[in-house]
Amino acid sequence: MGTLKKPDLSDPVLRAKLAQGMGHNYYGEPAWPNDLLYIFPVVIMGSIALCIGLAVLDPALTGEPANPFATPLEILPEWYLFPVFQILRVVPNKLLGIAAMGAIPLGLILVPFIENVNKFQNPIRRPVATAVFLFGTIVTLWLGIGATFPIDKSFTLGLF
Repeated sequence: MGTLKKPDLSDPVLRAKLAQGMGHNYYGEPAWPNDLLYIFPVVIMGSIALCIGLAVLDPALTGEPANPFATPLEILPEWYLFPVFQILRVVPNKLLGIAAMGAIPLGLILVPFIENVNKFQNPIRRPVATAVFLFGTIVTLWLGIGATFPIDKSFTLGLF
């Protein structure tokens, strides 16, 4: 266990600082109640005030109003759903596409069990987890970018 540094309360300089409420950092300050009751609320309220100030100074644009009688040429989901949208577009059987989307979380759940025998945290010393991560990242980016292309060029990204 670490060494605990206790203050020398017979020191007149420290006693003078403590009398003014300034010497507590010399020997360490307990988190309760000083930080949790006095400093954390100031930081939280400051963060909220900053967010509100930014929202007032630079409001987000809402775009054009919706027209229920005009359908856009191509309806795309939000950007974070592009990879699974691309899976549904490319796979000919929709049930197979839904099964492929369900296999993604199941495969991610299996990774810790495969790597459970490895005690290292360094990614280079964990080759299976690193390979699964890099492969998944590349496939996700490939599918996400492909979702923005027309269906005939979406899988190859127009490269070949």
